Amino acid sequence: MDEAEKHCAAGIGVWRWASNDNGAEPDVVLACAGDVPTLEVLAAVSILRAELPKLKVRVVNVVDLMKLQPESEHPHGLTDTEFDAIFTRDRPILFAYHGYPYLIHRLTYRRTNHINLHVRGYKEEGTTTTPFDMVVMNDLDRFHLVIDVIRRVPGLSEQAQALKDKMLEKLAQHQRYTRAEGQDMPEILNWKWTI
Repeated sequence: MDEAEKHCAAGIGVWRWASNDNGAEPDVVLACAGDVPTLEVLAAVSILRAELPKLKVRVVNVVDLMKLQPESEHPHGLTDTEFDAIFTRDRPILFAYHGYPYLIHRLTYRRTNHINLHVRGYKEEGTTTTPFDMVVMNDLDRFHLVIDVIRRVPGLSEQAQALKDKMLEKLAQHQRYTRAEGQDMPEILNWKWTI
């Protein structure tokens, strides 16, 4: 509880317990803001760590979105040095967000590594369906996030083609299951962090 209180007070931070970069330069940064995006990032990280254990993943959780702005724009904003220490100066960043992606881009457009920032969020896709299906329709689910990591980390596409195919099959399985059963798959409903 003490750690959670400190994290919330700071407004942003690297979750070392979910990361496997051991404080070194990661291959990819997975960032999240909001409860559902955070759950999906953690689920994606668990897949990546199981399937690609050598891939160095840094997990960043954002509680206060104003931390993303430069300190010159908002009193909560991070300095460029602080921002770069968290998000890196040159690594791919996948940011899962519970709102419109353009907001994250607007808050970070002055940052060094903005060109490598890819935000997944609400795209006005959806219908009357299951909760996870809504996440899938907006490409914010664990399977799309894993595919995006494979696509964006240099040199990973060829090496991880089998994992990408596995994630595509999981998406197809999800669609078949939800259409037949009217609810999310048990592996989605019962997922828990176990690493």
